[in-house]
Amino acid sequence: MEQTHQCEQFKGQPRLPKFLLPKRYDIKLKPDLIACKFSGTVHISVDVVADTKFIVLNAAELAIHSNSVRFLAQYGSKVLEALEVQLFGDDGIMVAEFAYNLPIGVGVLSIAFEGTLNDKMKGFYKSTYEHNGEKKNMAVTQFEPVDARRCFPCWDEPSCKATFKITLEVPSELVALSNMPIAEQKVEGKLKTVYYQESPIMSTYLVAVVIGLFDYVEDHTSDGIKVRVYCQVGKAKQGKFALNVAVKTLDLYKEYFAVPYSLPKLDMIAIPDFAAGAMENYGLVTYRETALLYDEKHSAAANKQRVATVVAHELAHQWFGNLVTMEWWTHLWLNEGFATWVSYLATDSLFPEWKIWTQFLSESTQGLQLDGLAESHPIEVEINHAAEVDEIFDAISYKKGASVIRMLQSYLGPECFQRALASYIKRYACSNAKTEDLWAVLEEESGEPVNKLMNSWTKQRGYPVVSVKVKDQNLEFEQLQFLLSGSHGDGQWIVPITVCCGSYDAHQKFLLQSKSETLNMKEFLGCSISKGSLTETGMGGKSDKNGSECSWIKVNVDQTGFYRVKYDEYLAGRLRYAIESKCLSATDRFGILDDSYALSMACQQSLASLLTLMGAYREELDYTVLSNLISVSSKVARIAADAVPELLDYIKQFFISLFQYPAEKLGWDPKQGENHLDAMLRGELLTALAEFGHDATQNEASRRFHAFLGDRNTHLLPPDLRKAAYVAVMQNVSTSNRWGYESILRVYRETDLSQEKTRILSSLASCPDADIVLEVLNFLLSSEVRSQDAVFGLAVSWEGRETVWGWLKENWEHISNTWGSGFLITRFISATVSPFSSYDKANEVGEFFASRTKPSIARNLKQSIERVHINAKWVQSIRDEKHLAEVVKELAYKK
Repeated sequence: MEQTHQCEQFKGQPRLPKFLLPKRYDIKLKPDLIACKFSGTVHISVDVVADTKFIVLNAAELAIHSNSVRFLAQYGSKVLEALEVQLFGDDGIMVAEFAYNLPIGVGVLSIAFEGTLNDKMKGFYKSTYEHNGEKKNMAVTQFEPVDARRCFPCWDEPSCKATFKITLEVPSELVALSNMPIAEQKVEGKLKTVYYQESPIMSTYLVAVVIGLFDYVEDHTSDGIKVRVYCQVGKAKQGKFALNVAVKTLDLYKEYFAVPYSLPKLDMIAIPDFAAGAMENYGLVTYRETALLYDEKHSAAANKQRVATVVAHELAHQWFGNLVTMEWWTHLWLNEGFATWVSYLATDSLFPEWKIWTQFLSESTQGLQLDGLAESHPIEVEINHAAEVDEIFDAISYKKGASVIRMLQSYLGPECFQRALASYIKRYACSNAKTEDLWAVLEEESGEPVNKLMNSWTKQRGYPVVSVKVKDQNLEFEQLQFLLSGSHGDGQWIVPITVCCGSYDAHQKFLLQSKSETLNMKEFLGCSISKGSLTETGMGGKSDKNGSECSWIKVNVDQTGFYRVKYDEYLAGRLRYAIESKCLSATDRFGILDDSYALSMACQQSLASLLTLMGAYREELDYTVLSNLISVSSKVARIAADAVPELLDYIKQFFISLFQYPAEKLGWDPKQGENHLDAMLRGELLTALAEFGHDATQNEASRRFHAFLGDRNTHLLPPDLRKAAYVAVMQNVSTSNRWGYESILRVYRETDLSQEKTRILSSLASCPDADIVLEVLNFLLSSEVRSQDAVFGLAVSWEGRETVWGWLKENWEHISNTWGSGFLITRFISATVSPFSSYDKANEVGEFFASRTKPSIARNLKQSIERVHINAKWVQSIRDEKHLAEVVKELAYKK
């Protein structure tokens, strides 16, 4: 018993002990694509740096041949065999004990193992595809965050960087790819052995292998790097757009980071079954098909934009993440937040007409929404066990992370920021870095107290709402932690405040470092205040002694700061007027609406005042602003259906009138040479009008859908309009009128384009008939829907909420078994639970999950239940509003 007890001492630790450090891996893998198994050997050159008779490394779901575990010291001919080898499944570790201490210095650890090509989209897994009508398996790896251990025993931590020499033994007709180019291959009958060049130093989570049948398109960067896009046979043309983006982006980043791309080739490949959007494996980037392939005929403008931003995101990682790697998962946000931010920089450079920085605000909003919960988490999270890592791949790490980087870049200025990044990449190339290391370089370059400024944003959760009041000749600012629950947290931030007054020429900034600050308007903005109106001096206005009227004040100019702003009634009224008279930028129009919506949800502002503000957007034409207006409208309609059902028809009427103006301007048919944003906007507007029950939109959609069924290439239903048509058709489907549902399913079954399939899945459950919703939900669990795509079908109508909850409970065991080991499981919970708005429902959900929770869903479940509480409180507050009915009716009838 003594020995077992000795091995047990390593259980439950967040990190591996550092007795040995890996330097080089020599890995040989032999997958069997028919039996879905693989075997392999690994020889790891290690440096023994401390006395130990134990070797502790990561291995999970592998069968280890215990008599194969051997250690050979460089300067001793004696091979040491392990006395005992134990695997601890919960920790994903393997402990090998030797008879006596290993010699200090360099040696080689050898292990032989076997495993299963699983169907969980993690580790070494199988994905399926059709070739000439026959179903086939491909083998794919997905190792981030902690799944390299499911393919070969290794030190599976980002800081344990090493070089990798990979060899694959595969059927000779297949394409076999890895991080590096092929050094040589030997074909023997039906099998070939492929030897790859040794990689530069890198982390285990970036190792990649893909084996299957593929076509490709190829190009080169200006300095001769070979770039390829691989995809299923027959789809090569759909890889051209991504290829073009990749080649230009590599050149762009080479210049931006002042360091060339560090590998001899870059492959990007579309995988039919893939849990995330894409994965930045060094030199072999894997993608969902929807994030890499673009079909000129059948992809929408939104698909094109997604391909561009995802490619730019993954290629940013080749520097920021792969060349310089986070030291531990606590710093994941550095990788993801940064790559998200820089992907917008690249996309903006390639496609300036997309106004992508305005669209960035929809990323910020998702970060603000999640971070307005008490159950949010700081950007930097302590990770105490591998099981906790999956949960932080969320809107905080990606979207809040990107937003605070944008805020910092905007504060320090783009040139200074770029210089600092280039020196950071040079300084930490081929090694690991922490958040503080980046701040230190930025501080050196800028002379600003970056560390102190940024700690308040990365080390505590949440963000402030900054209240702005005019009093006497002063502007009063106050910060409080903003929570959607309406209660106040005790956080405090160093807030970069920007203000402009009456025009974008007068633009001031300061750091709000305390709870509140009062600034004299004349000194700060050159404005003075008289009789409750703002007047301005010396800003190109009238030169009489009263000065000219300064009509509005906007705080957080262009929404570069990650905070909410709450204005006093007078200032809010002036901003409403500024929106109506088209004085504000699209980013500011977006911000004012978004802040007002959040304040209303937090019961710090009435729904009547939010609706009145929305009325100021009657002539809005900007894509991003309207897109947010649509999303706010649909959420308001849902909460109103629970709070004031008697007013719902008036509210929908008001929303229809808001969207009819831009929809009529755009029309149904794309204009010759119109821009990308108009194409995206048309689809979103028509979808919204259909959902709000606009008869004319539903009828026209139905007419065009009929034409599309007869001819899939009809000009009447281009890809940008298809989702609108599907949603419109589903609005009139019921158990007694199933034609529309069955027709859309037929389109689903006949298309082999993933983007078309996800478009359809995201439309089906919008049906108001609960019985149809249940059929759709059961369809999601069928073999016709790839498990990566099921979550798209969870966007159910308001009428279908109870149905999806009952369905989730009934199928929980199956759902938990199928999706429970990755992050997709959390989508089932949040999509199902978050739309409710009663305390009773929150309790019911809590009781159901009390005995079914596990680390990978715990945080998401708490967040979803918190959202139900927030909705319930909001419903109560709306019911208590005195003049809501008058306001709503007036808005509904106003032309």
